[in-house]
Amino acid sequence: MNNDIETAWHYHNGTKHPNGSLMSRFHFYNSANKPNPYKIYQDLPSIALQIQKSEKDFSALKAISGNIKLKEGGQISDLNVLANILHFSGGITKTINFPGIGIVEFRAASCTGALYHIEIYVVCQDVPGLEAGVYHFDPKEMKLRQLRKGDYRRVLVSATGNDINVEKAPIILIYTDIFTRNTVKYQTREYRHAFWDCGTIIANTLAISSTHGLATKVIVGFVDKQVNLLLDLNSDKEVSLALVPIGFTNNVSCNEVPEVETLYVKTEPLSNYDIDDPEIQRIHQDSSLNSAVEVKNWQGNTPKITIPTNTGNTIFLQPSLENRMPHDSLESVIIRRGSTRQFSLESISLQQFSTIIYYSTRGIPTDFLKPYGNSLIDLYIIINSVNDLESGSYFYNRERNALELLKEGKFRHVAGNLGLDQALPADGSVSLFLMCDLNKVLKRFGNRGYRASQLEASIIGGKLYLGSYTHGLGATGLTFYDDQVTDFFSPHAKGKSVMFMVVIGKKG
Repeated sequence: MNNDIETAWHYHNGTKHPNGSLMSRFHFYNSANKPNPYKIYQDLPSIALQIQKSEKDFSALKAISGNIKLKEGGQISDLNVLANILHFSGGITKTINFPGIGIVEFRAASCTGALYHIEIYVVCQDVPGLEAGVYHFDPKEMKLRQLRKGDYRRVLVSATGNDINVEKAPIILIYTDIFTRNTVKYQTREYRHAFWDCGTIIANTLAISSTHGLATKVIVGFVDKQVNLLLDLNSDKEVSLALVPIGFTNNVSCNEVPEVETLYVKTEPLSNYDIDDPEIQRIHQDSSLNSAVEVKNWQGNTPKITIPTNTGNTIFLQPSLENRMPHDSLESVIIRRGSTRQFSLESISLQQFSTIIYYSTRGIPTDFLKPYGNSLIDLYIIINSVNDLESGSYFYNRERNALELLKEGKFRHVAGNLGLDQALPADGSVSLFLMCDLNKVLKRFGNRGYRASQLEASIIGGKLYLGSYTHGLGATGLTFYDDQVTDFFSPHAKGKSVMFMVVIGKKG
């Protein structure tokens, strides 16, 4: 079914704003009845995690652009390293008491509606302080809860078609989505949000792992049923989205794949809204891979995306030299990061903008971007207020690290309109639209290419967040009017689809 790409087109077109056929304009969400944002297991043994301040002098910008090769990215020294990775990926970093709402616990990465529908699991060998097993990360209590005892990494090696990074990793993180925690507000569009919110978390994971000198890789191609069974998921309600192997070890798991039995572990209700969305279940099923053979066939070189010839002015960007860029630690940036709710109309500098864009787009190690440095995503940009740059619309040519002018003019009102008629993109300095040629992606990767496109865009978006906050600026992810964005940037963007949108600027 993965090759029947009409499913992906049906879902994508049906969840477009403003009039997607799979969306109801009469839907109402009452934030007073917000779902519980934590998955709570009953009667499982737990291991407390301690957060220790890192002594590493490693800048956030260097971390978000890092790509540590497999054999260079070594062993995880102890449980504290894993605790830091988990905390700064999806842990609670701030608590705010809002009048009339109550206490809201914000996490290390942004999430649509602060509904926190992404969960993290750990599959590992013996690590100092932690025995081999399968664990769920509980950010509320800062604990790991053990589902299975023993080394189950070989299950994931098998499920990923013997991916070498999975085979050599002492620890593999698995990111899952609980559908109804997000559909309660965003309806069927939730499946887009699943990868948006997963990707911003993974951006943190990649960066924090880099500060510890650990190799990583984002795995999207795997046998879904094998991974879901290992985590004992009810796949009608929650599913695995991506794997990230971390580190390198010569202690590879045995050749024999251990037997995996259904556990039927008890949890509190996954959500107080238990209404299944058949369209989400359909796109997920039809983008699933059912065997290691399918996984191997799915992997391969990235399709070459043709960039139209530039007919406008070219502006080469000027990222800061390493000794002159901000050297805030990644941990401090993640702690102060948020989703900006108001921008001033002030300009940011060309050097700030150049540095953020450059370090956010240096490539992502994945199983679908081959060779390394390729991308499914193009950046289209509206510049409102950047010093020494004319206002207008631009295309970012990452190979040349240059902006290509598409249309000169003042487009604050256009940015606001494209961003679902919100003030934030009109007030911000820069609006970035992460787009892809879905026709080519789906032809190459099938329906699962839709997952890959959304995930890559959101990882880049997460990096843009971190780069902006490193400079003391603000950033926020927004939704958009799909076809209007394509129309505005055409003819250059003709046939491309928006995957993600980020606004950056000075906080108001």
